[in-house]
Amino acid sequence: MPSIKAPFITQPLRDVQAWVACFDPATLPVLAESAEAVVALREIEESVDARMLAEVVSADPLLTLRLLAHVAGLRRSRDADIRGDAETVTAALVMLGIGPFFRAFGELPSVEDALAEQPQALAGFRAVLKRSHRAANFAIGFAAHRMDHDAPVIHEAALLHDFAELLLWLRAPSLALAIAERQRGEPDLRSAAVQLELLNVELADLQHALMAAWALPPLLVRISDDRHADSDQVLNVLLAIRVARHSAHGWDNPALPDDVSDIAELLHLGHAPTLKLLRDIDA
Repeated sequence: MPSIKAPFITQPLRDVQAWVACFDPATLPVLAESAEAVVALREIEESVDARMLAEVVSADPLLTLRLLAHVAGLRRSRDADIRGDAETVTAALVMLGIGPFFRAFGELPSVEDALAEQPQALAGFRAVLKRSHRAANFAIGFAAHRMDHDAPVIHEAALLHDFAELLLWLRAPSLALAIAERQRGEPDLRSAAVQLELLNVELADLQHALMAAWALPPLLVRISDDRHADSDQVLNVLLAIRVARHSAHGWDNPALPDDVSDIAELLHLGHAPTLKLLRDIDA
């Protein structure tokens, strides 16, 4: 399996543009299990459909990013026969086609290989990944309760909400560790302030710059933007992220009662039914 050849970033870069230039979606590593699943499906390509592939791709935020950015690049090409925005993984696969997918994603580098000599960074990456999966599960659970027809995009937005943090663990593990250590030592310090101090950029700003540079679907970008919390869809994602963060180590975090109250308001439920829904989703 090919490995990442780019050296790790060890010093903060100048600004958001310099950070954006360091990331190419076409070279992003994916989870080893995703790469192995793609290889296995390629061996039975004639029996594979978009739904089967979507189950693999949509479980991996970095493979999801690779696919959406690839399809967006084809859409911008004069020679491409692709029109409109692919807002979900399934839509992107239908637009691209099964054969072209396997040709474009035949050999995928793995996160595990990229961080083989960085066990602390791999642990940090996996912690963010676990939180992202839990947030995505909460988000689609809330969306289903609200009967939101964009539930798949909401799930995707929650899964990708912290992808810049995943990229930081991959490309700048020493800086990611420094941020984590600083936050452990000063838990009341705002994450954005630590990021700006140690990276010269806030990860939220970097993430939106990357989404723009990679021409990701406008609906996905809008739902992922915390600045539009007046939208129920954005609030759906934000509350899913919040409860995933605050319940990461159990359900006794003092911030959780406020989360439950806000989610109850969004879903038009009482406090006890909302708490039961959260536990059911998490189970």
